Amino acid sequence: MRPLSDERPAAATDGGDGTEHEPGQGHGGRPRGWLAPLSAADRVIARVEAIILAYGVLLMAANSVGNVVGRFVFGRSLYFTEEINQFLIVLVTFVGLGYAARKGRHIRMSAVYDQFGDTGRKALMLLIAGGTAAVMFVLAWYSWSYVDGLARRGTVTPSLQIPLYLTYLWVPVGFVITGIQYVLTVVRNLQSPDVFISYEQIDAYDEVEETAL
Repeated sequence: MRPLSDERPAAATDGGDGTEHEPGQGHGGRPRGWLAPLSAADRVIARVEAIILAYGVLLMAANSVGNVVGRFVFGRSLYFTEEINQFLIVLVTFVGLGYAARKGRHIRMSAVYDQFGDTGRKALMLLIAGGTAAVMFVLAWYSWSYVDGLARRGTVTPSLQIPLYLTYLWVPVGFVITGIQYVLTVVRNLQSPDVFISYEQIDAYDEVEETAL
């Protein structure tokens, strides 16, 4: 299993004009050609994910604290706390899938992967990323079918009486976002000589300094 500290962002290179560029980027640090719209879309998605994750966790904390205060101070719990937290847990979990994929933070079992050279690791990473993307899109399809079934039946939550499908709508969305991230990983590995574990993170070991006890 690879430790999380082994991944680092793509290294910048000097473009000859004094400006540092990342792999696949032209002058001014902007991606070249057909990579430009992919990078722009990825930045937008990353921003939305960060906002959703941050506010989702804060809302869960505020909702839970408010329920505790209501129960022990006013003698009455908030009747909607469980449903709100259920919605937020689903939201944070499945939006977090894409965020973890973008940052290369999923746990990876790499005992076999580490035995290959650069060419072998790149080929295996293309296979892993492409296969994972396919699995994510298949799961998105099945989860969308489930959500669509809930919407058709008109099921509502018991407390707030909101459509139940809204609670699980983020499941297919999260799978699609994660699948897109793995597709972008394939693209980055095809256009760069380095091995990337995500669109942003290059695969590398950090040198560990040995210190005497």
